[in-house]
Amino acid sequence: MSVDKILAKTKDVGGIPVARLLPQPARRTIGAWCFLDHAGPAEFEEDSVGMQVGLHPHINLQTFTWMLKGEVWHQDSLGSRQLIRPKQVNLMTAGTGDKGGISHTEQTPEGIHDLHAVQLWIALPMNQEIAPNFEHYPELPEWQQDGVNYILTTGSYLGRTAPTTQFSRLVGVDMQFSQSQPFEIEVQEGFEYGLLVLKGKIRVNGSEYNADELAVLSDCENATDKLELFAEAGAHLMLLGGEPLPHPTVIWWNFVADSVEHLEKAVEDWNNGHERFGSIDLEGTPLTRLPSPRVPSKMKRT
Repeated sequence: MSVDKILAKTKDVGGIPVARLLPQPARRTIGAWCFLDHAGPAEFEEDSVGMQVGLHPHINLQTFTWMLKGEVWHQDSLGSRQLIRPKQVNLMTAGTGDKGGISHTEQTPEGIHDLHAVQLWIALPMNQEIAPNFEHYPELPEWQQDGVNYILTTGSYLGRTAPTTQFSRLVGVDMQFSQSQPFEIEVQEGFEYGLLVLKGKIRVNGSEYNADELAVLSDCENATDKLELFAEAGAHLMLLGGEPLPHPTVIWWNFVADSVEHLEKAVEDWNNGHERFGSIDLEGTPLTRLPSPRVPSKMKRT
């Protein structure tokens, strides 16, 4: 078993501190999880419009929003409009192939002055024909066991199964510790794992991990050495796991593909207003349609 520490690249996005853990040069994916942002916690000024993310597209991925505090409106080109609240998941599927796609916007409602969320992407298996879709999960398995408060956001864990739609084998678990204690994770065959610290501290084989640090665990089921985990009281973690996809995962801007050529086609189609991405009427809103930057030449050479 190998354990790698990934440090976040943190920036301010419209007054919201956003810590990006995936993708990074040192680590691109954990199973099919290919994007991991920890947004907030943030508080907006009374006269602030909060978060306003303009119309943008996606291909070959699912957006997976795990809400911790605040509220956000999701609206997409399928006609979906859904408010997400804490302990809920919004799951938007962009679909697969070079003719499909989806576009959407995200906004904090008027009167909401805080935001805390984990925003993830799941790369879709491109050997499957998957149609665009949107799903909202207001209730998820939640329980207490051995000093840990669990919420299962996707997959199966400790005898429970979440209703969240999957196209590859994944697991996502929110874990909060009421006391300082050692702990274990349930390991599935073929999975890679990541432990993202949202609050507090944990130790992994004696190494300390603080907020916005990610421990990546590989070859867990073949390990001959023991995995020792310890959490301080009040620690809050997101456990992610999954089986790697059988093809490359290439990311540029808001697009995921298995080749640079497919990324270039998506950029061209979006910037030229291709109907594959649909549209949303932005009239009367502060939102704009966001153009895609071109794929850099260095990606074409690799």
